Amino acid sequence: MSLDIWKNHAAIVTGGASGLGAATASALAQAGLKVAIFDLNDEKGYAHSAAIDGIYCNVDVADPASVKAGMDTVVAQLGTPRVMVNCAGIGLAGKTVSRGEAHAFEMFDKTIRINLIGSFNCASQAAAHMVGADPKEPDGARGVIINTASVAAFDGQIGQVAYSASKGGIVGMTLPMARDLADKGIRVCTVAPGLFLTPLLEGLPEDVQASLGAQVPFPSRLGAPVEYAKLVCHIVDNPMLNGEVIRLDGAIRMAPR
Repeated sequence: MSLDIWKNHAAIVTGGASGLGAATASALAQAGLKVAIFDLNDEKGYAHSAAIDGIYCNVDVADPASVKAGMDTVVAQLGTPRVMVNCAGIGLAGKTVSRGEAHAFEMFDKTIRINLIGSFNCASQAAAHMVGADPKEPDGARGVIINTASVAAFDGQIGQVAYSASKGGIVGMTLPMARDLADKGIRVCTVAPGLFLTPLLEGLPEDVQASLGAQVPFPSRLGAPVEYAKLVCHIVDNPMLNGEVIRLDGAIRMAPR
């Protein structure tokens, strides 16, 4: 199986200190990969990396130099990254016009830089390392890149103009990136989660969490981060998954608000 060929090879998970990223880091480590967590939360990053016998790098995904430094550390300590999973992201809310004022440029810019440009920075730099790695039989695989979008890329709600644009950009770059890297043996896919119990939602009252979960057709609950991690592992494991965006959402289609 494809997942088996990456055992004892390096994997990188951005945003791996918590939420979807932490669950993914755990799942990949359990599958036998050597995992590096890229995050800005040093306390959680060091703790989780120690728990999974991996390494932690303080990396700002929106800064190409910071990403390069993290990549260099991974190569030096774990070897060439063969799996790159981008989970780092933010979800700032703001309307195009609110109370007569235009959407704050700084908020839009920050969201695009972290969510979209950050994913591109890590994906492209990881791919540059992957291309020089030995191909794996039987298909000549050199690596797998998985980005994280959101159902907001398709069903953006009121106040999600920046977030939806950033996630829509990730959807839009999935196929061309997969085509760019196809002759190099590197696959690219994107997961678009729906409502998941991430740190953002964990801070909400339980009745609000239950109300959000009830909006999901089936199963009528919030998704668990481990369910996202399972899909990541399947994408890595299934060599025919390439250039695809997969909704992981319990069939939810978000209402305007």
